[in-house]
Amino acid sequence: MSRDPQATRRARPAPGVAVPSDRRFRRADAPPVRRRRGRLAWTIARWLSVAIVVALIAGWGGRQLVASDIFLVRDIVVRGQTHLSAGEVETLLDGIRRENVFLVDFERYRRAVMDSSWVEQVTLSRVLPGTIVVDVIERTPIVVARLNQQLYLVDRTGNIVDEYRAEHHAFDLPIVDGLLTPPADDGPAVVDPDRLHGMVALIDDLATRTDLQQRLSQIDVTNPQDVVVMIDDDPAWLHLGDGTFVARLQRYLDVRPALLDRFGTIEYADLKFDERIYVRGRNPRATGSMAAR
Repeated sequence: MSRDPQATRRARPAPGVAVPSDRRFRRADAPPVRRRRGRLAWTIARWLSVAIVVALIAGWGGRQLVASDIFLVRDIVVRGQTHLSAGEVETLLDGIRRENVFLVDFERYRRAVMDSSWVEQVTLSRVLPGTIVVDVIERTPIVVARLNQQLYLVDRTGNIVDEYRAEHHAFDLPIVDGLLTPPADDGPAVVDPDRLHGMVALIDDLATRTDLQQRLSQIDVTNPQDVVVMIDDDPAWLHLGDGTFVARLQRYLDVRPALLDRFGTIEYADLKFDERIYVRGRNPRATGSMAAR
């Protein structure tokens, strides 16, 4: 017997009759979503408020700590100086004591220390709770420059480090003429750059021969194309030109006994020409040349 398809079809409810809903497919209501979002916003706001309060307290505490007398500068440690005393450096730092160690203007005080002609470089650092460390690199004089009757210590960059005085006798340095030019309008003496270049070239070349460097007594750089020197225990002015200083000076020392035999006491020797040495003795007639060997 066949089944009537109409008999298995679920009858539609009559109008006005309530039908129970299927609980398996119940959708979540909208209000719970809004409640979760509200709780999240409240949590964020609460933690943000806590963070702001902590930051304000930390900032206030930090300001109170910085303003404390604990961090006032009480000690100055000077390192690296040789010719400047620690007291002289501290004098240049006038005003730094009793400043807050965190608020010290390092650049201002660095410039103050650099005002000393002896100072080439300086760095400042802080050591908590109240110490400033000053590391100094001093200039190194390489010659004693003469201007009229005044002597000056000069470094390789042409800086006049100091007047040469009795306390500087430990510097065993050659005396240089012609390096400084007279001051204008009562200003400081001026170092001629071309003459400085010739002098430094000579000093650097002789640095490879300390035995010759130690014998160097005087230098004249009035003509930077012809550097003239005098060595210990020899009254002769030796014209070395503008280069190969060590070779030319050694050549003179090699033939010096023969030159003395031929010309007697030598007033000057011209060594600029590598093939021959031209000599003038104290006796005006004792003038001539000798082949360089």
